[in-house]
Amino acid sequence: MTHVTTHILDATAGTPAAGVDVSLQSADGTPRGSGRTDADGRLALGPEALEPGDYALTFATGDYFAAQGVAAFHPSVTIAFTVADRPHYHVPLLLSPFAYTTYRGS
Repeated sequence: MTHVTTHILDATAGTPAAGVDVSLQSADGTPRGSGRTDADGRLALGPEALEPGDYALTFATGDYFAAQGVAAFHPSVTIAFTVADRPHYHVPLLLSPFAYTTYRGS
């Protein structure tokens, strides 16, 4: 299992958000991984282990909603988080065209 996973749920449709481009970068902007959510809105990315420090996931939410013909307020969502000593980090995103929320998953 990779060190970072995510899951996106489109709260307006009540379905997983498939086909969303996601990138992982370290605090200095160095790319650490990227990919696209699968049909279940899930993605594992990055190396098998990350050094402790600050990282960010950036979700191409504007492109996702545009592909559905839906106007959206956030062209992208960036979630910053800190890696400490856990073996796995799950960073879910609950998404709508005008709001989002996240939390530290398990």
